[in-house]
Amino acid sequence: MVGGGCYGTFYASQLAKAKARGKTDYRTVIVVDRNLDCQARRELGEAGDRQFVRQEWSAFFDDWLPHARRTTHDAPDDHIVPSPHMPHLMFEWVLRRARARWPNRTASVEPVPGDFPTPYDRPGADDTRYVSFADWICPTHCIEPALCPAIGAPRTWEMADAVRQLAERLRAGGRPVSGPALFVCKHHVFGVGMFAADAVRAGDRLVQEAGARGEAEILVGTISSCHGALNLLKLGPDNR
Repeated sequence: MVGGGCYGTFYASQLAKAKARGKTDYRTVIVVDRNLDCQARRELGEAGDRQFVRQEWSAFFDDWLPHARRTTHDAPDDHIVPSPHMPHLMFEWVLRRARARWPNRTASVEPVPGDFPTPYDRPGADDTRYVSFADWICPTHCIEPALCPAIGAPRTWEMADAVRQLAERLRAGGRPVSGPALFVCKHHVFGVGMFAADAVRAGDRLVQEAGARGEAEILVGTISSCHGALNLLKLGPDNR
């Protein structure tokens, strides 16, 4: 779980309630925060199935993601519960992996080009492109149901489709874009959304495969049905 502030406290509390009522099951909820005395720890405390890790998020994922449990026939994959306001941590992990894999090549972050069909579309200082189909204030902890609670009408959009269509348009325009690698946050239970750790590892494999073919651009996004953070990873030639 990314962060032990107000969002992490809510998510950890909701997961505990869901488990107590038999709506979900898990081994351990790990709350990662650089503050040992974070809100979640003060209000919820440690438990047999809840632990707190004092660490920067990037360092935690460098240690944890390569070894997170994969889905088997009798056990589900480990999952990541993101915070709505966290930086694009999964892209940053993929980028660090690319730079470590190819020390003799440039691995840069480029602005995501192309038109996008959302009313909200803003660039971040780090060239992350933040997009949203909502031009209203969404309800807190919305689970993005088929009937949008903000407009009282069916939700006719899906962010994953829009990002894939963007990649197709860029390829049609002659850009060597691979992907997209998408980390899709979906509602699991009691207002808590998450995505599988293996989806992030799959994104890393996509980058590795694209880079093995030579110079490449890979579109990477962490998204839900309505919102998204997009980046373009550009791999240059081998400079040896």
